[in-house]
Amino acid sequence: MDYLHAFWVGGLICALVQILLDRTKMMPGRVMVLLVCTGAILAFIGVYEPFAKFAGAGASVPLLGFGKVLWEGVKEAVDKEGFLGTFMGGFKAGAVGTSAALIFGYIASLIFEPKMKK
Repeated sequence: MDYLHAFWVGGLICALVQILLDRTKMMPGRVMVLLVCTGAILAFIGVYEPFAKFAGAGASVPLLGFGKVLWEGVKEAVDKEGFLGTFMGGFKAGAVGTSAALIFGYIASLIFEPKMKK
């Protein structure tokens, strides 16, 4: 049942984002920022954790999950470092995911020989 919930929730999130991209003039970068900010806001108000327990990877894999990670990093760093943690927490929390995306993207570009669109 966990796989089923992850599949339909993740699919619904992706479908809603695709509708947003197709029906509005929002650029993909803005939609991605909207998803990250929505994840951070949902984590801040305490709604994301029960949602993630229900949906599993369907909630944590889309960019909503990255927003939650950033929020948790900022919250933890503020508790430890005070106001300065506001600036440090997101970088520390998101460093592993960002590094992995860059490294694996580079490796994929070496393997598959990317070409510019014409």
